[in-house]
Amino acid sequence: MEIINSFFDMLLHIDKHLLNLVSDYSNWTYLILFCIIFCETGLVITPFLPGDSLLFAAGAIAALGLLNIWVLIGLLILAAFLGDSVNYSIGRFFGRRVFEREYWLIKQKHLIRTQDFYVKHGGKTIIIARFVPIIRTFAPFVAGIGRMNYAQFLNYNLIGGVLWVTICSIAGYFFGNIPVVKNNFSMVLLAIIAISLLPMLIEFGRYKLKVVKIENQ
Repeated sequence: MEIINSFFDMLLHIDKHLLNLVSDYSNWTYLILFCIIFCETGLVITPFLPGDSLLFAAGAIAALGLLNIWVLIGLLILAAFLGDSVNYSIGRFFGRRVFEREYWLIKQKHLIRTQDFYVKHGGKTIIIARFVPIIRTFAPFVAGIGRMNYAQFLNYNLIGGVLWVTICSIAGYFFGNIPVVKNNFSMVLLAIIAISLLPMLIEFGRYKLKVVKIENQ
């Protein structure tokens, strides 16, 4: 329970923790952020790591002059691109086994939901999923399982990574230190998470309605 509380405290006060990180590790902060974004997108067992909120907070910290925004964006685009590429490869070579049984860290319902999302949106899922927590982590994995054309995947991966990192970081850079945002940073992060989850909740709602209609026929 203490670990869960610590995780939510870190998530809701990520700006303060990030400030402490910069203060303690200076330029090593870039490497730490790189590793977090890489793991969140590249390892199918870590969909719980912060993505959108971390990028927004990092952009806000950069606006204070503590990080270089362009170095930050460049490195995190690379982290996101490499993460998805690794995840795709894991899905391509080992993914089929995951659907055969339930794993503690990999929920089949998330995989199935991502697969439905992938079937509906096709290759564009790799771009769209960048802005949807959980789906973001599983999308390249599912694309690998489905053996999506690798060249096509790389294009979508690059476009999605550039858009995701740039939009979230620049939003934090320009809006993160506005007094009303800065004084209510936790609420803003919750709003970002809620907005990010909205597409997945809408898809889930549509799926449930479809199931109910079929059952009533």
